[in-house]
Amino acid sequence: MTELAAVKTALKTQAVETPSWAYGNSGTRFKVFAQPGVPRNPREKLDDAAQVHAFTGAAPTVALHIPWDKVDDYGALAKYAQERGLKLGAINSNTFQDDDYRLGSICHPDAAVRRKAVDHLLECVDIMDATGSKDLKLWFADGTNYPGQDDMRERQDRLAEGLAQVYERLGDDQRMLLEYKFFEPAFYMTDVPDWGTAYAHCLKLGPKAQVVVDTGHHAPGTNIEFIVATLLREGKLGAFDFNSRFYADDDLMVGAADPFQLFRIMYEVIRGGGFTPDVAFMLDQCHNIEAKIPAIIRSVMNVQEATAKALLVDGAALADAQRTGDVLAANAVIMDAYNTDVRPLLGEVREELGLDADPVSAYRRSGWAEKIAAERVGGQQAGWGA
Repeated sequence: MTELAAVKTALKTQAVETPSWAYGNSGTRFKVFAQPGVPRNPREKLDDAAQVHAFTGAAPTVALHIPWDKVDDYGALAKYAQERGLKLGAINSNTFQDDDYRLGSICHPDAAVRRKAVDHLLECVDIMDATGSKDLKLWFADGTNYPGQDDMRERQDRLAEGLAQVYERLGDDQRMLLEYKFFEPAFYMTDVPDWGTAYAHCLKLGPKAQVVVDTGHHAPGTNIEFIVATLLREGKLGAFDFNSRFYADDDLMVGAADPFQLFRIMYEVIRGGGFTPDVAFMLDQCHNIEAKIPAIIRSVMNVQEATAKALLVDGAALADAQRTGDVLAANAVIMDAYNTDVRPLLGEVREELGLDADPVSAYRRSGWAEKIAAERVGGQQAGWGA
């Protein structure tokens, strides 16, 4: 097999999980912007996700968020997804929208509130059993706003205790994915602020606990690819939440702020053996002012383009330059791959899969946007918090 053929083969195996909440209405802290045709329930979200997969061939799973995607029969929802060529992916918990969580959830000083939070996480594992999902994704808004508000060490003890209870409930083929965020919504201290804290808890829990790297959850200037390389080396990288940010928020389309960074991350994934189903490539985005389905298609394409460029890095030439200490030659190998226009290559890959070379244009021609705008009238549109 030629090198180019191997790259094509690898690209055909890539899968990017889309988030159910990205199909709903969203906005800023000041306003949620409604769009016509937005889904009103989880099944309509899956209908839209099926369009993304149909035009990209690379988005076969959909992450759910509980309680935003709460239904009476999760087995039936999984069957509905299967009928549309999809599977249900990670189950995302929500311990940040209840009044009881004002001072935290599983880190809260009140044991009753901690119990409530853990019970919700256990409910999410029950849902995993019903849907066949293997990943429980955890992000905690827990933290403090002022020095002295609570005991930081005790909060870590509470966090460890709560995670351990949930870990013990996991099945043999299930895992816990722990996400981190260096700030927001707490202003002084966040309980899981960085990859080191997440890694320490996952290491103590065991092999079914792994770290999620959300590409928007880092301070400016952070070398995210170093974090990725380290977690892969330690066998603790479980998933990505792909998005990007310019300032403080983190839900813009992946690659929007720094496509070169996305390429560097994907190179470390490939170099470190992370281009496998064991590392989940998930989107975690909100599309506030842009049309949602085309934006999600574009996000999938951005991941594919960064991956294609990373696959084109000449590993032998790079290793030779590194061994001989040729700094300029080594950097040139990386830059040559990054500067390659991979869009024709990806177009060929899609056509070989029986798809249109340009997924966004194909979607616009399909008439789906007009169809859902005309049919989804009445009821309550899904959105942030619903």
